[in-house]
Amino acid sequence: MDSRRRSSTSKPNYGRTPLTRQSPLRDRPYQAKMRQDVYNYLNESGFEISMQTLTSMQGKDYRAIFDTLVLTLDPCHPLKEGVRFEEEFIPALKALRYPFTHQIDTKWLAAVASPHSWPYLLGVLHWLVELCKMRNEYLFSGHPTIQDPSHVPEEFDDPFDHKALAFQYREETYTLWLDLQDDFSEWNQVMEERYQKRNVRIQGELDEKTERLIRAKAECDKLKSTAPLVGELKKRNEQLQKDCEKLKKILERYEGRRDKLVEQIAFEKAELFKGGELLDSLKSELDKLGETVKTQNLSPEEVIRMNTDRETLTRNLEDLKQKIAETHKMVMTLEVKVTNRAAAVEEALDTYTNMLSALELFPNPPEPWQDVDLTLELNSASSNPQQLLIGLDIRKVIKPTLSSVAETKRLERATLENESVKVNNEFDQLTTECKNLDYELCELEKKATNVNEQADDLRDAAQQEAQVSSAEASRLERDLAHARTAAIANGLGVKSQLQALQFSYKEQVEKVSRLKEDTVRAILKNSQEIAMFKQEVSRHLQELRDFAEAD
Repeated sequence: MDSRRRSSTSKPNYGRTPLTRQSPLRDRPYQAKMRQDVYNYLNESGFEISMQTLTSMQGKDYRAIFDTLVLTLDPCHPLKEGVRFEEEFIPALKALRYPFTHQIDTKWLAAVASPHSWPYLLGVLHWLVELCKMRNEYLFSGHPTIQDPSHVPEEFDDPFDHKALAFQYREETYTLWLDLQDDFSEWNQVMEERYQKRNVRIQGELDEKTERLIRAKAECDKLKSTAPLVGELKKRNEQLQKDCEKLKKILERYEGRRDKLVEQIAFEKAELFKGGELLDSLKSELDKLGETVKTQNLSPEEVIRMNTDRETLTRNLEDLKQKIAETHKMVMTLEVKVTNRAAAVEEALDTYTNMLSALELFPNPPEPWQDVDLTLELNSASSNPQQLLIGLDIRKVIKPTLSSVAETKRLERATLENESVKVNNEFDQLTTECKNLDYELCELEKKATNVNEQADDLRDAAQQEAQVSSAEASRLERDLAHARTAAIANGLGVKSQLQALQFSYKEQVEKVSRLKEDTVRAILKNSQEIAMFKQEVSRHLQELRDFAEAD
């Protein structure tokens, strides 16, 4: 296929300066080397020849070797049978761009092996052999300029690869066309599949990157649509800082309450330890008294009296134990009530603190109450009832302050309601103005439509007048031509009639020119009015838009 692309009739450049041969052709070792190179190449390529034949060369052998080498280089070279070798030798070398053609004489072909001609003719064979070797190396090198479709990779970008596929397509379709077949759908399908196969990986990467781009755009749009403004972020930050301060205050209050509970628990443990020590001392004293009683010698009257006292003390002790138990039970009940009430009070205080936070009165109240601390804290471990609540006086300070805060909030609410009424009134006025502007725009559109219709009527009338004037001018031209023809035919002088007709023709031409100018002026005037109307409408719309954006 590559041989078909080479022109066998390519023209040499006769205008270039002849080259001077640098190789020593008459040197015997160099001739032996050239002869060995020619012998090796011919045997490797399948042309059977002996070294003796190359040593004593005959004309027919030389022609056979020369034709083989030329056809190897260009299989389509026009070598004809029956033609003298002298007539084909020089054109073939010029077609192959042999650089020393000017040094060759065709008379040498009569005696190829003569001493004066053989070095040059051997040099021709050696040059052709080297050219064949270079051709084979080039063909098997896989270079893109070979344009072999079988060497084109699946993914390619080289222009020579595109040219190779294009040449294959044109070659095959041209062959089908020469066979009188005009259906190239098969090769069209082959080329489409080949390019689709080339684009599979690239298309996959493109689809993947397109999908990533779509996801990134969606995420960007989502972030843009959901991202709050800087002012909102600042307000959010300030609110979070206030909440942080509130939480710190609450945490400090709970930590104080924990410390107080820990102290109360330690105090109760100390009391329990003291009670245990007192109980141990009473038991030891009781044991001593028992031992003392055992060691004493008492009379019967003393024993009876002591027993009576013992029984009396025992009954008194039982009564006291019962009263102690009832008192302990009552104390436990009161402790449960106190605990429940303390929990209720703490919940009420938490609710109160949350309300202060909601009203932005905690931890730093606004002016003019910035010096008033409205927080309250329960001190359930205090034995003094007046110290159960830690904070300012409720009746004298906190309640009047809250009343003034409530009054201020009511005034702010009334002010906001008044402003809301004003805004609603302004909105109604804007709505009315928008309706009026819409009505005015409709009226302006109607006027513009009327102006356009008038412009169309004027344009149509001008076109009709121009057509009538053109018809009149054509009639006058025909009359003038007829008059000229009649004057020429009859040989009569009709200068006066010709001048009258020319004058009428000029009047009609001037009339047509005036009509054209009037038409152009009318069109320009209507166009200017339409442009002014559009500008006026655009100005009204822009004012309406600016007003709406400002509100």
